Amino acid sequence: MEYGYIKVKAEEMRLKKGISKNKLCHAAELERKQLNAYCRGKIVRIDLSVLARLCTALECSVNNLLEYVPK
Repeated sequence: MEYGYIKVKAEEMRLKKGISKNKLCHAAELERKQLNAYCRGKIVRIDLSVLARLCTALECSVNNLLEYVPK
């Protein structure tokens, strides 16, 4: 059974807000490697603390960062 997937839209929001990756790393207290994984959608488990920091730094809600894509 296929369930669909969760799309991470961190890169989309970063570009929409016009913030550099370096500035976002600093504002969200993330390492560049960690941010790149979120921006590329290459994460398996979402860290709620990271998600909260991204929402704060990007001044957005979780709905702006995550999207359910049905099968």
